[in-house]
Amino acid sequence: MAPGRGGAAGADERAPRRPPARPVRLVPDPRGTPFTFWYALVLLGTSLYARYGDPATVSALLRGSSTDAAHLATAPLLVLVASALWIAGGLASPYALGFVLVLTALERRVGGLWAAAVFLGGHVAATLATEIPVGLWVMAGRLPETSLHRLDYGISFGLLACVGALTALFRPLPAAVVLASVSALLLVDLLAYEDPLSNWGHPLALLSGLASGPLVRRRQRYRDSAAVRSGRGRGRRRRGGRTGGAAEADGAAEAGGAGTAGRSGEAEDPGSPGSPGSPGSPGAPEGPHAPEEREGWPGAQPSAALRRPGPAPGPGGPPPRTVPPARSTR
Repeated sequence: MAPGRGGAAGADERAPRRPPARPVRLVPDPRGTPFTFWYALVLLGTSLYARYGDPATVSALLRGSSTDAAHLATAPLLVLVASALWIAGGLASPYALGFVLVLTALERRVGGLWAAAVFLGGHVAATLATEIPVGLWVMAGRLPETSLHRLDYGISFGLLACVGALTALFRPLPAAVVLASVSALLLVDLLAYEDPLSNWGHPLALLSGLASGPLVRRRQRYRDSAAVRSGRGRGRRRRGGRTGGAAEADGAAEAGGAGTAGRSGEAEDPGSPGSPGSPGSPGAPEGPHAPEEREGWPGAQPSAALRRPGPAPGPGGPPPRTVPPARSTR
């Protein structure tokens, strides 16, 4: 095989293999995307209640969940969480469908904790960046005090932050298309200027998601490499199990062969009297090719058992004395 092709094959094996794109992976599920799944159920419940519940109760809940400047000054943590439990416009809003598609795709790439962190980071950053100036302008006398109690809730800030983080994981061309489309929509809203705080908060949330791009890319590479290592480990265990079974079978076969060879050697011992290879027998070889490795034959080396023990010779001393081999009496 050519070196270039071999290198390409190795690179393909090391590259992370993503599951094929299927429609079922576009929607959340409790095992693959638990954060998006359960959060979507909560949003579904609050949206249905806002649609069919008592109007006075719904209005009171929405005002109590608003992240206006007055609530941020008194109960910031409560309203920052509560405001993200409602969808402005209900289930008919495009934010509802965008939430399901965007957060599912992001969570499948970076995990639930990272997707939640991106969403919450964009939600909090854009809210504070738009509401704090309102409070300062009211204190400076440039805005009326009623601006401190404006109704502000929804998931749009967190959703746009997730859009920015998700585009950081795309290839350059798809990322440019998505960013251009979303930026055009935000520019249209900003020119209309119907809701100044939201119109400025949406671009800020998108920028916060883009700023998290290096972190989410690093997180995605870590998850991909961990998946590759896990797949290789499972492959080694499967191959090791088959290799171990084959090794046991080979060991049993070798043990059986050794036992057979031992029994055959006992039956045809060349040193036994009358056997074809024993000395003095009619079939024993003679001449220069006669075996000399057996003890007692002329020219054979004495075994270790016949050597007389003694001190090891010193440097340059004579070799150890040995008992001369006994000659055969046959």
